[in-house]
Amino acid sequence: MRLIVGLGNPGPEYQWTPHNLGFLAVDELANRNAIRVERPEAKALVGIGTVAGEEVILAKPQTYMNLSGISVRRLMEKYELEPAGLLVMFDERDLPWGMIRIGERGSPGTHNGARSVTSEVGTQEFVRLRLGCGPDHPVGDLAAYVLRPMKKSDLEVAAEMVASAGDAVELLLTQGIAAAMNKYNRRIPPPEEK
Repeated sequence: MRLIVGLGNPGPEYQWTPHNLGFLAVDELANRNAIRVERPEAKALVGIGTVAGEEVILAKPQTYMNLSGISVRRLMEKYELEPAGLLVMFDERDLPWGMIRIGERGSPGTHNGARSVTSEVGTQEFVRLRLGCGPDHPVGDLAAYVLRPMKKSDLEVAAEMVASAGDAVELLLTQGIAAAMNKYNRRIPPPEEK
């Protein structure tokens, strides 16, 4: 069994913000696999089902982003899971819009939700799928940027990106993380010279 967590903030005011891309990616997996993610458990909304032939727990912590790790730790304890069975999906402002990156381990960087998970789980050794939402122009207040409602053009890119995230998770579950990383961790092409 694997725990697949999407990070975000509860409440309608946050639903369509870049900071909720993790929730949207969980919704994508839930919709594809007819899993209802609505049972309150361990400070999260949870659904259990099968994705790509593997039994999974899909979870959306309801603690608000900065305390996400509390919910993740409680779920891992309840289902007796090791960090190797954890996959966390979250927004990444250091990646351009539409790009996803999969990693087996690593620093949470500046992402408070990922920091909380790392702190509560006690290791950086878990799979993460980052969903790019980086601004293409200088932004003074990055917190405000990721908490603002997405524009129509952003929503279109977000829909494609969460579909790719769903494909990536399915590939990871069927063929392993190396196959998923090889397919989805593409280099950012350099800007064309004018």
